[in-house]
Amino acid sequence: MASPKTTYTCNACGATSPRWLGKCPGCGAWNTLVESVAEAPAAGGKNRLGATFSALAPSSEVRPLAAIEAVDVARTPTGQGELDRVLGGGIVEGGVVLIGGDPGIGKSTLLLQAVDALQRAGLPTLYVTGEESGAQVALRARRLGITGSQVAVLAEIQLEKIIATLADQKPAVAVIDSIQTVYSDQLTSAPGSVAQVRECAAHLTRWAKSSGCAIVLVGHVTKDGQLAGPRVLEHMVDTVLYFEGDTHSSFRLIRAIKNRFGAVNEIGVFAMTERGLKGVSNPSAIFLSQHAQPVPGSCVLVTLEGTRPMLVEIQALVDSGGVSPRRLSVGLERDRLAMLLAVLHQHAGVATGDQDVFVNAVGGVRISEPAADLAVMLAITSSLRGKALPKGFIAFGEVGLAGEVRPAPRGQERLKEAAKLGFSVAVVPKANAPKKADKAFEGLTIHAVERVDEAMALVRGLD
Repeated sequence: MASPKTTYTCNACGATSPRWLGKCPGCGAWNTLVESVAEAPAAGGKNRLGATFSALAPSSEVRPLAAIEAVDVARTPTGQGELDRVLGGGIVEGGVVLIGGDPGIGKSTLLLQAVDALQRAGLPTLYVTGEESGAQVALRARRLGITGSQVAVLAEIQLEKIIATLADQKPAVAVIDSIQTVYSDQLTSAPGSVAQVRECAAHLTRWAKSSGCAIVLVGHVTKDGQLAGPRVLEHMVDTVLYFEGDTHSSFRLIRAIKNRFGAVNEIGVFAMTERGLKGVSNPSAIFLSQHAQPVPGSCVLVTLEGTRPMLVEIQALVDSGGVSPRRLSVGLERDRLAMLLAVLHQHAGVATGDQDVFVNAVGGVRISEPAADLAVMLAITSSLRGKALPKGFIAFGEVGLAGEVRPAPRGQERLKEAAKLGFSVAVVPKANAPKKADKAFEGLTIHAVERVDEAMALVRGLD
């Protein structure tokens, strides 16, 4: 049987060529021709995939939105509480999840633990490995303490054989590790190319939607930290997760970037142990340094990751600089640090123009919300003065260019988290101060401020 013909299509103008060219013959753009399967002549108006795959969603007649019944999707817990939190409660039937991360970060370990827990809960599962042999997967399972597991394992990289196995086994959850190793016979390019990744992911997504099987795709990342392959890969799937962390540290963070069935920007925290990844129920404890006494340049921030308030220690070091002082931040935006130093000088009279300023978020966590502004400025001022902030001190709030302290979202939940962990002094925006007494804030003295200079004067009075 003759293999399907392939053509090369320009990403810029859509022109086609029977062979690859460096320059598009249509628009003249360079390196824009991408291999794709040539469509066969339509018979009776049918798409070439119409006889094999159904649509991503069942077709229906036109109806008003108010007449369509909104039904909550059923979720199946994976046995990993932190993973369920990021997914929005668990695996969704027919959902497609894409998880990416650096090599060796623990993607395969986490998914092997999850499919084993699902299998022990009575769900049929399939683990497809394209990077390892079945013996290597069994060796990892033994290393993680997984014994007697009945998870079906398939070592295969050809898409057609994988889909045939899915049709035969009919699993409720299938893991493809990884999508960059899978190839289709319909294309002549190598596994991992843009065309192969796009075509294989599209076929697997259609299979998941038509069969109701939840599929988890493992994706490689580039040296820039982005998922390798075409950007359309992230658009096709329902959920995109990023596995983050330093391989030299035992803690891992898993973050939701996209989730059609739940909230985004949720975060799950894991600890890597000899028996695999274990969820951390109280992540605030790992992001706080254990100082016997308060030290200069340290301020605790109550940040918000999705729906979870977390306490993170912000450390600052101000040192005498040279002709061109350095501004370095780890875990926070560098440009925002420069802006905060300018506001600190203009509205609080604290000059750091001839000083090196280094700011770090402890524990390797990345903070992108502006509510960290006030804590960063207080940590910098503390280091510059050489005086530590009071014991049990926390702060949060956004700082504007006019020197005002703006409220942070869900301030009451942040304060309750701080009070629960035993903190005693809080400096917060005035709009976030509790309007009435609450037992949840017992033991926490809350100081509300409106401007940066007011916050600095208040902290000096607390020494």
